[in-house]
Amino acid sequence: MQNTLNQPITSAAKKDSVLSLLRYLLLGAGFGIVLTKAEVISWYRIQEMFLFHSFHMYGVIGSAIVTGLISLQIIKRFGVKSTDGEEITIQPKPFHKGQVIGGLIFGLGWAMTGACPGPMFALTGAGVTVMLAAIVSALAGTWVYSWLRPKLPH
Repeated sequence: MQNTLNQPITSAAKKDSVLSLLRYLLLGAGFGIVLTKAEVISWYRIQEMFLFHSFHMYGVIGSAIVTGLISLQIIKRFGVKSTDGEEITIQPKPFHKGQVIGGLIFGLGWAMTGACPGPMFALTGAGVTVMLAAIVSALAGTWVYSWLRPKLPH
C-alpha cells in the first residue's frame, strides 16, 4: 500500500492514521451529543428561530460567535500551535457578492430542511432517517458548485 506521494505506508503510519481518525470520530460524536442536548438539532427550535418566537437559537449562535472571537484572540496573542505543532495563521478573505448569494442559498436550505450540515448528521444518528435525503441533497449541491465553480464570478 502507498500514500499519495507514492511512498510505502508503514505500520506506524497506519496506526497514526487510525488513531487520528478515531480522535475525529470521538470529537464528532461528542459534538453531536452537545448539539442534541442543547436542543439545537430540534426542528421546532429552528422553526421558532425563523419565526422569531424564541431566543434559544439566537443565544446559542451568539455564544458560539463570542467563543470563536475569544478563541481567535487567544490563538493570535499567545501564538497557539496546532496539535501537529504547526503555527496557526488566519488569512484575510476578500468579500465577494457570491458569499451573499451562497449565504442565501444556505439559509434557504436550512429553513427548508430545518437543519444545517452539522445537525443533519446528529439528527440521522438520533434516528431521524429522513435527514439522509437532506445529506444527499447537500452533497449534490456541493458537487454542482464544484462543477460550476470555474464558470462563476469569484
